[in-house]
Amino acid sequence: MTIREASAEWQGTLKEGSGHLRLGSGVFEGAYSFPSRFENGPGTNPEELIAAAHAGCFSMALTAILGRDGHIARNIHTTAKVHLGASAAGPTITRIEIETKAEIAGLAEDEFQRLAQSAKTGCLVSRALAGVPQITLKATLIEVVKGL
Repeated sequence: MTIREASAEWQGTLKEGSGHLRLGSGVFEGAYSFPSRFENGPGTNPEELIAAAHAGCFSMALTAILGRDGHIARNIHTTAKVHLGASAAGPTITRIEIETKAEIAGLAEDEFQRLAQSAKTGCLVSRALAGVPQITLKATLIEVVKGL
C-alpha cells in the first residue's frame, strides 16, 4: 500500500511558540501557531489540512461512485468545514460540514443524493474520522445538458 508523509516542527511554548508544517511531497509547507489554530491568526493549522483532505477525498469518492453507475461529472466542487470545539477531553473536532456541487448530465436528483451519501460514508477520510460526532453533507446537483 501507499504511504504518505508529512512533518511538523514546533518551537517554544504552546501559546507563544510557533511551528512549521510540511507535506512530504513538498507541494505545501506553512507556518502554524496557537493563534492560527485556536483564534483567527495568520497561518495554517491541522484542522484546515484535515478539511482539505476531506474535501479532496470526498470529491474523488463521488467521482468513482458516479463512474461505476455510468455517469461522468463535468465538475465537482467540494468544501469541508472542520469545527473545533471543546469537550471533556479538551479541544475536539466536533463537526465537519461537507458541501458539494456537482455538474452532471442525465442524473435524477434522488439518485444523486443517494450516491453523494454513499461517497460521504465510503470516503477514506470520512472513515478515518469516524470518531467525529457529526459529519454532514449538503449536496447540490447542477444538471447539465449532455454534450455541452
